[in-house]
Amino acid sequence: MNSRLIASVALGAAVLLGTSGCALVSTQATTIQYSPADGVNIPSSGPLKVRNVLFVTGEDGGEGNMIAAIVNETDESQTLNVEIGEGSDAQKATVRVPAKSTVSLGNPSDDTPPLNIDDVGGLPGSTVPVYFQSGDAEGVLWQVPVLDGSLDYYNELLP
Repeated sequence: MNSRLIASVALGAAVLLGTSGCALVSTQATTIQYSPADGVNIPSSGPLKVRNVLFVTGEDGGEGNMIAAIVNETDESQTLNVEIGEGSDAQKATVRVPAKSTVSLGNPSDDTPPLNIDDVGGLPGSTVPVYFQSGDAEGVLWQVPVLDGSLDYYNELLP
């Protein structure tokens, strides 16, 4: 009798571990943060939040437009400092975002122009390093994707 009880407990434990063992040690996919769009979301770069940022350029690279949504949840107007590329060739730009508002660079529905960049520094399909900083924060360097106008909704955003 005692051996049957031990055998049934051992069998139950084996079935339990066999059916759920992988779930005990693997990361749950729904807890992994990602950008569900063509662009990327920039982690903390200061009080401003940069969402879905990407570059749209021609097939040969060169001149391009930065597309992004920049969110300011603070009670004061803020400036986003952007450096595209690295070293002495880096291009600098700033975007002013009023308090409690969002600036959508390149949104054709509200006639907000994209941020025009002389030389994106990458071909479509690649990424370029971009430094984002606002407020007193240190800022963050992030790889931003470069796309071309092959999709209709990006074609109208080409420089």
